Amino acid sequence: MRVTEGFLTEREARFLAVAAAATPASGTILEIGSFKGRSTVGLATIARRYGLGPVVAVDPFTSPSSTDPDLRSAKSSHDDFARTIRGAELESDVEVHRALSSEVAPTWTRPIRLLWIDGDHTYEGAKLDLDLYKPFLVDGAVVALHDVLANFEGPIRVFTEDMLSSDDFGPAGIVGSIGWAQYRPRDGSAPHFRKARHRLRRQAQRIFPFVSTRRRLSGLRKLRYKLSRWSVPHGGVDPIEWANAVRS
Repeated sequence: MRVTEGFLTEREARFLAVAAAATPASGTILEIGSFKGRSTVGLATIARRYGLGPVVAVDPFTSPSSTDPDLRSAKSSHDDFARTIRGAELESDVEVHRALSSEVAPTWTRPIRLLWIDGDHTYEGAKLDLDLYKPFLVDGAVVALHDVLANFEGPIRVFTEDMLSSDDFGPAGIVGSIGWAQYRPRDGSAPHFRKARHRLRRQAQRIFPFVSTRRRLSGLRKLRYKLSRWSVPHGGVDPIEWANAVRS
């Protein structure tokens, strides 16, 4: 993963690996937004090791688009993505859909154990990704969104408004800039889950003033954003403790 271009930090990559390996649910690992394959490599490596089936990677790989960063003069990241997967010898462990997530959804029927959302970072786009695939989450599945603490409106709003505010989810947290929550409609309303989620929601909402507008962050405003971000718990997780938490 380190040699693949992308925006996933090592802390975040380690968490994704733990989530892929330890989520206590059966089903597919679905990745929305692949760019050049950094997270795909990590997820597919874990899936192969533990016999979890191929990772489904959904991305139109086009530029400019709402799902990929600026590719400058390149029109697509697909060639780089394919080269990454081929170089890691994971071609049989990744099922690629070169399309928008909304184009794949109408024919999607598979249960999902891990939903990794790193595509359209607008509020409308991120919410649509969750809404389209939430019906396929199995009990105990994990949803993870990238860039919930970055300067984008979509991930943080969907994480706080649609996940942390919902009794469909139980344990939750932030690792780096990944916001995650476990889908537990059977007991997500339990007081200890609800209390912890609402506390995290209040903490995460501290960055709302800095992502709810299109104003560019600079000067004092940028410093305030960094201080607000720093005050939100987002450290790494201990794999054993995390696995026990989502299996309780």
